[in-house]
Amino acid sequence: MKIALKNWYRILAPRPVVLISTVSADGTSNLAPFSFVAPVSIEPPLIAFASDPGHDTVRNITRTKNFVVNIPGKGILGKLWACAGDFPYGVSEFKKAKLHEMPSRVVRAPRVKECFAHIECTLHSAREVGDHMLVVGAIRAVDIKDALYHKGVYQIAKSNVLMHIGSEKFAIPGKMVRAS
Repeated sequence: MKIALKNWYRILAPRPVVLISTVSADGTSNLAPFSFVAPVSIEPPLIAFASDPGHDTVRNITRTKNFVVNIPGKGILGKLWACAGDFPYGVSEFKKAKLHEMPSRVVRAPRVKECFAHIECTLHSAREVGDHMLVVGAIRAVDIKDALYHKGVYQIAKSNVLMHIGSEKFAIPGKMVRAS
């Protein structure tokens, strides 16, 4: 079956979905879901995500130079989806979704208390790429709930990490398989 080029990304699924938290220059928190996210370097540690250039997340990051990649589990799917709403600039999605802010260890943007892992970043670079803005973050701190990281191995099946399929459809990993 031939796929229209405008839909090419739909077959690159499922993709991990994250909540990116930022803070405006005046201190208002912002929270938005993204599934165009990828690690881009181990040394130095860098993570990237793609966003509509007009998104409040991009606006805040380019002004304050920091953000947090929060990794949610299935238990907050409804709240994550509420963050995807179209709210005016200056309205906190934390409050709209009834999620809780907690201070980050290194950056100014808050972490999401209900998420099981957090990647704190400062802005490395941002540039337009096609119809999106590619934002690269320099990772400054990482934490994960103790029960989900055992002997250096991420316990993905226990985390119920959300994977985005498209629109309102998500999946969670059910089984780990090995190549050998």
